[in-house]
Amino acid sequence: MHIIKYDKNFTRRYFMESAGKGALGAGMLAPLWDVIARDGDISKAYPDEALDIAHYTDGKINVGDTLDADNVHHVRDMLDPGMYLQISQQGRLVDIAPPETDINMLSPADFNEATLRNKGKAMFDSIGNVVTKDGKPWIGGRPFPEPKNAREIVADNTLAWSGYDSTFYPIEEWDMDGRGNQKFHYQLLFSEYKATTRIKLDPKPYMPGHEDKLRFAMVLFTAPSDIKGTSLVNHWHYDQRKLPEFFGWLPQFKRIRRFPTNQRFEPMIPGSTVFPSDAFMTGDPYLTWGNFKTVAKIPFLGGVSRQNWSSEKDRWLHDRCGGTTGKKFFRTSLSLMPEVYAVDLYPTGYPRAPYGKKRIWFDARNVSGFAMVGFDRNGETWKVLEGGGGPYDAGNGNIFPDDSGNPYVSWTYFHSHDVQSDLISTIQQTAEIDGGYKVRINDPSVYEKFCTVAAIRRLGT
Repeated sequence: MHIIKYDKNFTRRYFMESAGKGALGAGMLAPLWDVIARDGDISKAYPDEALDIAHYTDGKINVGDTLDADNVHHVRDMLDPGMYLQISQQGRLVDIAPPETDINMLSPADFNEATLRNKGKAMFDSIGNVVTKDGKPWIGGRPFPEPKNAREIVADNTLAWSGYDSTFYPIEEWDMDGRGNQKFHYQLLFSEYKATTRIKLDPKPYMPGHEDKLRFAMVLFTAPSDIKGTSLVNHWHYDQRKLPEFFGWLPQFKRIRRFPTNQRFEPMIPGSTVFPSDAFMTGDPYLTWGNFKTVAKIPFLGGVSRQNWSSEKDRWLHDRCGGTTGKKFFRTSLSLMPEVYAVDLYPTGYPRAPYGKKRIWFDARNVSGFAMVGFDRNGETWKVLEGGGGPYDAGNGNIFPDDSGNPYVSWTYFHSHDVQSDLISTIQQTAEIDGGYKVRINDPSVYEKFCTVAAIRRLGT
């Protein structure tokens, strides 16, 4: 017989007391990052019941179950409103996976080590940029693993999208109508190369001559043929008040174009519902947004699970479900996150932005954004974004390693659903796309080959 020491009333009291105090620190039995520092086992910071979805639903939903229209109401308060709509009304099916309790299955191991090594060394300067105690740019890992306010949460996610110094994602995007009919299909490469906050690429932590930059981010379209060679590159300033320099190569005009600021809120390609502002939920410098407010700290269901890597499928392509075609959404898995921060932020630096507000949900265990609702200027729900991923470790010995030999930890899929028009973009990381591009991790050649203006001109010709 299992005696429940921490019953539902304990977890309810914990979250009510946290809300009353405005407390953001994660961990119910002990401070989370103190526990992580010992052996990386997150479960030791929580009672067993706080990691058990059956506990929250009185046994109505269990690990191994599938959420559908008939049972999703049992977890309505643990889902973002977009996902609830998709499951309850549009035929989406989602499997319930066990929670991940190893911090190195939530973020790359080297990144977690840097977070622990540099814990307590970050602060905001007088402007609001993250700096070390001696006023230099951040040196790597999460600057605020134990955030005290909403601005620290947003800064955490913006400064470190991936946890790697350089990423190289082969991507496929399918843009669908409300029934799930494909309207557009693209193959593209997305790459990020860090100029500061580096923990693996030499020299570190800063790229010589680019200490005033945060990152270089590049997109190259490889298919279909009418868009092949189109490429975009963002050069992000470290000063988060400044907008990135945004350049594009358009093959049909054979020239480089500099894009205006307002195109951060427009799709890059026909049919897509994704804006540059949507990247990793915080696709803009965080000081161009403001009025940050933590509106909740709650248990939640999010798409973090090793089951979200379709390791046995051709090019890792996900199965599909929903809509009248059965193809509107990816068939994915959710797991219980014991603590999640919900944060509101407003486009204070963009008076003409179509967004009136973003609400982003962040996993408190690694302070990473995984879901977002974008509201229009009338306060109505407009777009719902959801990203999922986890370790590329199938649990059966099938592992895709990173550059240190640990399981690659990354996103696997992304839904961007315009609920007003019911158009949806379904995006996933694949093993390979046209052009022979495959995943690369911390590749030092990425900057010169892909992330300069000269590089995108060369790639487009």
